[in-house]
Amino acid sequence: MPEQLSLIDQAERQCLKRGVRFTPIRRRVLELIANSHGALKAYDLLDQLAKEHGAARPPTIYRALDFLIEQGLVHRIESLNAFLACHCPEHQHGFQLLICRGCGRVEEMHDDDLGTRLLASADRHGFSIERQTVELEGRCQKCASQVADMVETAQ
Repeated sequence: MPEQLSLIDQAERQCLKRGVRFTPIRRRVLELIANSHGALKAYDLLDQLAKEHGAARPPTIYRALDFLIEQGLVHRIESLNAFLACHCPEHQHGFQLLICRGCGRVEEMHDDDLGTRLLASADRHGFSIERQTVELEGRCQKCASQVADMVETAQ
């Protein structure tokens, strides 16, 4: 069985293949996002990066984030104004994000049929989709179970 590449290795290969620069700051921002246990806001990234590179400023972070998003390595969670590493950057189709309102966990989902249906529907309306972000808010299985347990206990 072939060894699975790390997210950073995948990013390096993808950038090399596309002929774009994967600079040390872009790499570090991706590492910070990938190693977090959830989505990170830009200023959280800035705080972490400033500890390592005192010269880190907001434009540095935002330029790195813009690059990582453009390359499909990071997703922006619009409703949270936060960022999440894409764990399958080779995936070229639309994606959906499952956002737990209980614990804050965000999971990436790829329902290609949904993406295809959205593209077809937009086309029927004479609209050309340039970017597709579908965010679904609710509760993960663990949080839903805890809520159900609390309701049952209260009765």
